[in-house]
Amino acid sequence: MIVRNTTQLLSLHLRKITVTRQFCNEIKSDPKQTWDLYAGVLLERLPIITKALNPLEAQVQKMLNDIEFENSLKSDHEIRHEREQIQAELIKRGEVDVDLDVDSTKQTAQDFKDACTDEAEKFKFAPRITEADKKNDLKSLQRKLDETLILIAKQTLGKNQVTALPQGKWIQGETLRQTAERVLKEAAGSELKVQFYGNAPCGFYKYKYPKEERTESVGAKVFFFRAVIRDDNNANLDKKVTFEWRTKDELGQVLKNPYYKNVSQFML
Repeated sequence: MIVRNTTQLLSLHLRKITVTRQFCNEIKSDPKQTWDLYAGVLLERLPIITKALNPLEAQVQKMLNDIEFENSLKSDHEIRHEREQIQAELIKRGEVDVDLDVDSTKQTAQDFKDACTDEAEKFKFAPRITEADKKNDLKSLQRKLDETLILIAKQTLGKNQVTALPQGKWIQGETLRQTAERVLKEAAGSELKVQFYGNAPCGFYKYKYPKEERTESVGAKVFFFRAVIRDDNNANLDKKVTFEWRTKDELGQVLKNPYYKNVSQFML
């Protein structure tokens, strides 16, 4: 019985050794893969105006405004207006004496209301649809004011021209954040005022090079950093760069999969 158990244990250990040796041989036979490091930039222009209300939101807003109006107390202006109306009625009936020198220089509540109404009628709201929207100017930041715009640029990757978020290769001695800042300056110019959200990447994407283009590295690993424009009035990008400002929905029509599927996950 003891001999049989010993034989079974030896057989089990030999099997484990054989599997381990085979696994080690497989690892040894597969050369270690190296990847190039890249930093990309998700540069956003945040919404400037609020979105238009959909029918349900407009209905809810009207209901809340009606409730607030019904439960609200009278303002000082309304109380003053009612008091002046009563006083005017008494004057009309001759029950109150009037000091013409004082009352002639006094602005009544009705006068104030008429002046405010005239001023409100002169005020014109800026249109939600801008000239850039009408012309479909994809290089202008004055389009789609109620949505977030994202910068994309045409770049050379290998032998191909592709449209993607700005990205560039990491250089020894740089942090990935510094690489992202350099990439953005090269793509958009140094005059663009932006604010990076932090030193940690907001997203990641990797891809393999075509076999005929591989040298020491099999592909690239791209770490994306989020940034926002601080002054969109002076956001003049380098004219040498082919760029566009697109919404998230529009990017789905421009960027190819699986690239868009990956980068859209960290777009707000």
